[in-house]
Amino acid sequence: MSLEGKLTKAQKAAAILVAMGKPSAAKLLRFFKQEELKALIEAARRLRTIPQSELENIVAEFEDEFTEGAGLLDSGDQMDSLLNESLSPEEISALMGWGKPSLMNDEAPPVWPDLAELTPVRLGALLQYEHPQTIAMVFSNLDSQPAANALLTFEKPLRSEVLKRMLSMTTVQPAAKQLVENQLRAMLASDTGGKDISAGQTRVAGLLNELDKSVLDEIVSDLEESGVEGIEAVKARLFTFEDIIGLDQKARVTLFDGLSTELVTLALRGAPGDLMESVLSAIGARSRRMIESELTIESDAATAAEVSRARKRIAATAIGLAATGAIDLPSMQDAA
Repeated sequence: MSLEGKLTKAQKAAAILVAMGKPSAAKLLRFFKQEELKALIEAARRLRTIPQSELENIVAEFEDEFTEGAGLLDSGDQMDSLLNESLSPEEISALMGWGKPSLMNDEAPPVWPDLAELTPVRLGALLQYEHPQTIAMVFSNLDSQPAANALLTFEKPLRSEVLKRMLSMTTVQPAAKQLVENQLRAMLASDTGGKDISAGQTRVAGLLNELDKSVLDEIVSDLEESGVEGIEAVKARLFTFEDIIGLDQKARVTLFDGLSTELVTLALRGAPGDLMESVLSAIGARSRRMIESELTIESDAATAAEVSRARKRIAATAIGLAATGAIDLPSMQDAA
């Protein structure tokens, strides 16, 4: 005989909460009023074993009422705000997995490329007041460099909390991911600085930084002569291996701290004496001796293409450090 028709609404709610398990249910219970909690506790005490088929019917009934908006919350906006401020993405998925929420928008383009184009400061400011679990999910969906640069804009306690959650994060359900994407998209749209005028400049600088020094200088010169708008901002983002000479000693030490001796050795193959000394002077005595010894030996593996790639990798590291404020590029020093 079916128990479904004999259960009160409070008993059905209690059955769903029990089925969810302690962690998720405990999070939800704090949103109930005192009288509602009393009703749930009393209903749970009167519950008997419910067959799986009956429980599925109860969940289906809840799903139908939820999708129709049966007075659970005043609006979708309130649901969006409540979930993002109070629950982790995993907990959101537990709630939203019963049915397809109206907040989902499958046709909207992914928000991640737009976030990746923001400067570290802007991305950090956009996320700093979000729940650490939400930030962890966002960073997990971004490329490592923009995520790392934004992470460094946070205070140390928040950094640690976000990294801890990233380490323990499991697969996020599509419904939860979509909900967070929609929230981020709305935040970008409402941000007064939503149109990041530096995005195009960053893309151009990134393209130019892939070119050899001589070609890069020629193109920049042509752009300057044509009077194109924003060229100075582009120049501030340009950096090649040869520009290491223009870095101060502290910046050079920061740049080469952690870089492998193999990479540095390869990049220095064929380098002029003043550039080589600028690099070696920023490296510890032991590593310097190893590199100098290696450079005296001809290497068949050190092709021009390999040397170029090594130099671009070091230059990209410098650009990344400058983006976080760890060092100043020569163009920035000149501007100061």
